[in-house]
Amino acid sequence: MDTSNTKNWKNKLHEVIYEADTPLGKLFDIVLLILIGLSIILVMVESVKGFSDRFYDYLYYGEWVITIFFTLEYIARIISIKRPARYIFSFYGIIDLLSTLPLYLSFFFTGSHALLTVRALRLLRVFRILKISRYISEANKLGKAIKDSGAKILVFLFAVLVVCIIMGTVMYLVEGEESGFKSIPVSVYWCIVTLTTVGFGDIAPVTPLGQFLAALIMIMGYGIIAVPTGIVTAEYAAGGKKPVVPLNTQVCSNCNAQRHRDGAKHCYNCGETLHYD
Repeated sequence: MDTSNTKNWKNKLHEVIYEADTPLGKLFDIVLLILIGLSIILVMVESVKGFSDRFYDYLYYGEWVITIFFTLEYIARIISIKRPARYIFSFYGIIDLLSTLPLYLSFFFTGSHALLTVRALRLLRVFRILKISRYISEANKLGKAIKDSGAKILVFLFAVLVVCIIMGTVMYLVEGEESGFKSIPVSVYWCIVTLTTVGFGDIAPVTPLGQFLAALIMIMGYGIIAVPTGIVTAEYAAGGKKPVVPLNTQVCSNCNAQRHRDGAKHCYNCGETLHYD
């Protein structure tokens, strides 16, 4: 086969699968999103007792159609880039594999004793919902905000942990084993549950001093819950004020790098020529 024809064929396939600038690329993304949505619905419907037995054949064959499509998509993504390993071992590559394998793995787990294993494997299809984030541009902005605020949130969580250890120890001394605070770890667990306003109710203070301390922890919990949200929101808002560099959806066929500048001719990562119609 002529190498130039092969290269052009791969470039066209790469453009359809990885780009959203062309009509075929947009159509491919829309079909993919619809199939992801249908697949998630099938997974949820299968868990409804009675309904899954009644419409088993429709659910089974429908899932096979979707699985075959995702299998072809996975293979096409690999053969349309020059460095397949960059995609295979990337986050989305692993998600694509995990969301495709379960139905095939069910062939290797037969017999009544393995039904629970098969059911657990098939639930891995829910990972397909993570494929959607690839097509939502705002997800990148939110992800960056969470990443930029990670250090601040870790420091905050460490401070909360210190408070829980101290207050848990105090509650252990105040309430004692007779009130259910059998040890310091159990008391710290109670403090975490109370501070996060979950309140399982399995342990509760009975002494006036213990109830007073519990009330302080509850009030403190409302303020603590708002802090991580505020940190991420501030980073998200700050990201929106930064100068916006026009980007396109062109993905390098060599190294799979994304988010190139609009009109870029070469990949910013490896220098490969970007292909446009």
